[in-house]
Amino acid sequence: MTHEQFDVAVLGGGPAGMAAALAADGKGARVLLIEREDRLGGILKQCIHDGFGLVRFGKKMAGPEYAQVFIDRVNASGVTVALQSFATAVERREGGTALTLVSGKGLATVEAKALVLATGCRERTARQVAIHGTRPAGVLTAGSAQHYVNLLGQMPARRCVILGSGDIGLIMARRLTLEGAEVLGVYEAKPAPSGLSRNISQCLEDFDIPLYTSRTVTRTFGRRRLEAVEISDVDEAMRPIPGTEERVACDCLILSVGLIPENELAERLAVPLDPRTKGPFCDQNYQTLTDGVFACGNALHVNDLVDYVSESGEGAGAAAAEYALAKAAAPRRLARIEPDDSLLYCVPRRLDLAAGAQKAVLFFRTRAERGRTRMLVKLDGREVLRKTYRALRPPEMERVELEVGALGAAEGSVLEIMLEEVG
Repeated sequence: MTHEQFDVAVLGGGPAGMAAALAADGKGARVLLIEREDRLGGILKQCIHDGFGLVRFGKKMAGPEYAQVFIDRVNASGVTVALQSFATAVERREGGTALTLVSGKGLATVEAKALVLATGCRERTARQVAIHGTRPAGVLTAGSAQHYVNLLGQMPARRCVILGSGDIGLIMARRLTLEGAEVLGVYEAKPAPSGLSRNISQCLEDFDIPLYTSRTVTRTFGRRRLEAVEISDVDEAMRPIPGTEERVACDCLILSVGLIPENELAERLAVPLDPRTKGPFCDQNYQTLTDGVFACGNALHVNDLVDYVSESGEGAGAAAAEYALAKAAAPRRLARIEPDDSLLYCVPRRLDLAAGAQKAVLFFRTRAERGRTRMLVKLDGREVLRKTYRALRPPEMERVELEVGALGAAEGSVLEIMLEEVG
C-alpha cells in the first residue's frame, strides 16, 4: 500500500472538481484530483447539446467542449490526477483527512490538509418515486438514456413516455425525436413544469411533444420488456386520484424525476447536511461545518447552469488551499442564514464573519411560481437588503450578493431570508 500527502484532495473530476483543483493549484497548493471514471469531465461528456458556457465564456458550447477547456488546463497544471480511483474509506485525523483509494494499481492511502467534495449527483429511480410493477427492460433514468444514445450510439426506445419535466428529460425528448423515436408525452406530477423555460420551448414546443402536468406514472406492465405504463391524474398533494388511470402502450419509460447530491462520504465524516438541499451546510467560502472539509457544485446543491458549478468549484478550491497553507487556521465566527417557507432553499446557510469585509454570493430558489416579488433579508429583525424580481420560478436559480462587512452582524446572529408578493 502506497502513502502520499497533499495539501488539498479534490474528490470528483467533473466541472466543479476540475475548477477546484485548478484554483487550489493556482494558490500554490499540492493538489490531488480523484476521479472514479477513466476520463475527467463528469456528466458533461455525454451532454452533446449546446447552451453551456454562456455566463463564463460568453458563447454557446456543447458539454464536451466546455469540459475540454478545463481538462486541458488541468493537464497543463501541477495537479496530480488519479483516474479510475475509488474512495472506499475516509476519516478525520489530526491535521487533515485520510482517504483510502482503490485503483488498478492497488490500495493507496492519501492524507490531505483540506478536502473538497465535488462528487455531483445521482438520479432518482422508479422505486424512489413509488412506481409499482415488475422490473422490465426499458425503464431508464434520463441520464442513462443519454449515455446510451450519445456515447454508445444505441437507441433505447422506439415509443417512449417521459416522466418528469427536468431539463435532462426535456433534452432527451428532443434527442430521441431527432433519432426517430416517438415521444408520446412528458408527464409531470407537479402543476407546473420543472425545467428551464428555454428547454420547454426548444425541446417540446418546437417538436410538438405534449406536456401533461398534474399527471404521473403509477405502474409498469411487462416482464422481459416494458409493454405499457399506467398514467394517473394527481391531486394537489401529488397523490394519484383513483378512477383516472389510463394505460399507454410503450417500450420505454424515461425518468427525469430529480437529482440527489452524492454525500455518503460527507456523512462518514459526520458533516452536517441541509435537509432542504441534501448537501452540506457551508459558509460563503464553501467550507462545511467540519473544519477543513469543503463542498461545491452539485454535491452542495443542484445548479441549473454549469457556469455556476465551476464558479463554486473555484471558490471552494481557493479557500481550501488557503486553509491548507495557513500556519494556523483562524477560528470562524459564524452567523446563520435561515430561509422561510417561501424559499425552497438558499446556499450558503452560514456567513463567516472572521473572513473580513467581502462579498458573499447567495443562491436561492422560490418554492412556488410567483409574479412580481420582493426578496427581504433581515438581520436579527432589522432589514439589511431588499431586491425586487419581475417573476420567480422554482427551476430557475437566483443569486444575490451580500456585503458581509457592511451587515454589522455578530457571531450567532440570524439572517432571515423571505419572499413577499409586490402589489
